Amino acid sequence: MKIYINIDKFKESAVQTKDDLICICEKFDIGITNNPLESDFICSIGGDGTFLKSSHMSNDIPVLGINCGTVGYLTDICPENLEKAIIDLKDDKFYIEERMMLEGEIISQNEVKPIAPSLNEIALSKNVFGVVKFDAIVDGKLINSYTADGILICTPTGSTAYNLSCGGPIVDPTAEIITLTPIAPHTVINRSVVLSDSALVEIRITELRENTSAFVLYDGKSIELKNNDIIKIKKSNKITKIVKLTYQSFIDTIREKIK
Repeated sequence: MKIYINIDKFKESAVQTKDDLICICEKFDIGITNNPLESDFICSIGGDGTFLKSSHMSNDIPVLGINCGTVGYLTDICPENLEKAIIDLKDDKFYIEERMMLEGEIISQNEVKPIAPSLNEIALSKNVFGVVKFDAIVDGKLINSYTADGILICTPTGSTAYNLSCGGPIVDPTAEIITLTPIAPHTVINRSVVLSDSALVEIRITELRENTSAFVLYDGKSIELKNNDIIKIKKSNKITKIVKLTYQSFIDTIREKIK
């Protein structure tokens, strides 16, 4: 068995946990590789942000989340339980939970820019000045024209991230749906919309005023937008496989994490 280790280098606790993990791997004759594509598992040490980065490099390889962050919706393992977790991994005492991802493209003056598969959300967001005017279209039909700070198109996994802060619904992470949640809309219609996972979402930028910049944000990365750009988003064929060592229901998780 080989593992690849991805860590939050800016967290001292994550660096220490990596050192501990290397010692445990040596103890149980587990290989460590510098190439994630050569690994059987990716160990993500940090918070949910580190886990998102790990999901981008996983390429169908299961990811084990070790929590050195705060809440840790995606990272189940505490550092003090690390040795037991590695033993369970070695002895095949785990199961895999599959999570859907989103992908898309930006059409800008006949240029197409791809948006890589994202585990949490793909968002339209402005800078500190002004607002963005845009149309939200699903399967060719207009839902609403918004004047807002932006909009989130998120997976069930992403429902407990930025979506939750914007008043969006909490969704079972194993569900197969897409949620649209406007960010600070200047309109009476400010509710989230829950869609089938087969939906094709289009966001059309209709006005960016002077000094207002807008961006597509996806799992920590960004692409700047222009007037009349079109963002197309759909369910990705790629998934993230999350290693689970013990069963915890969705209800138990939200009761424990959201207080």
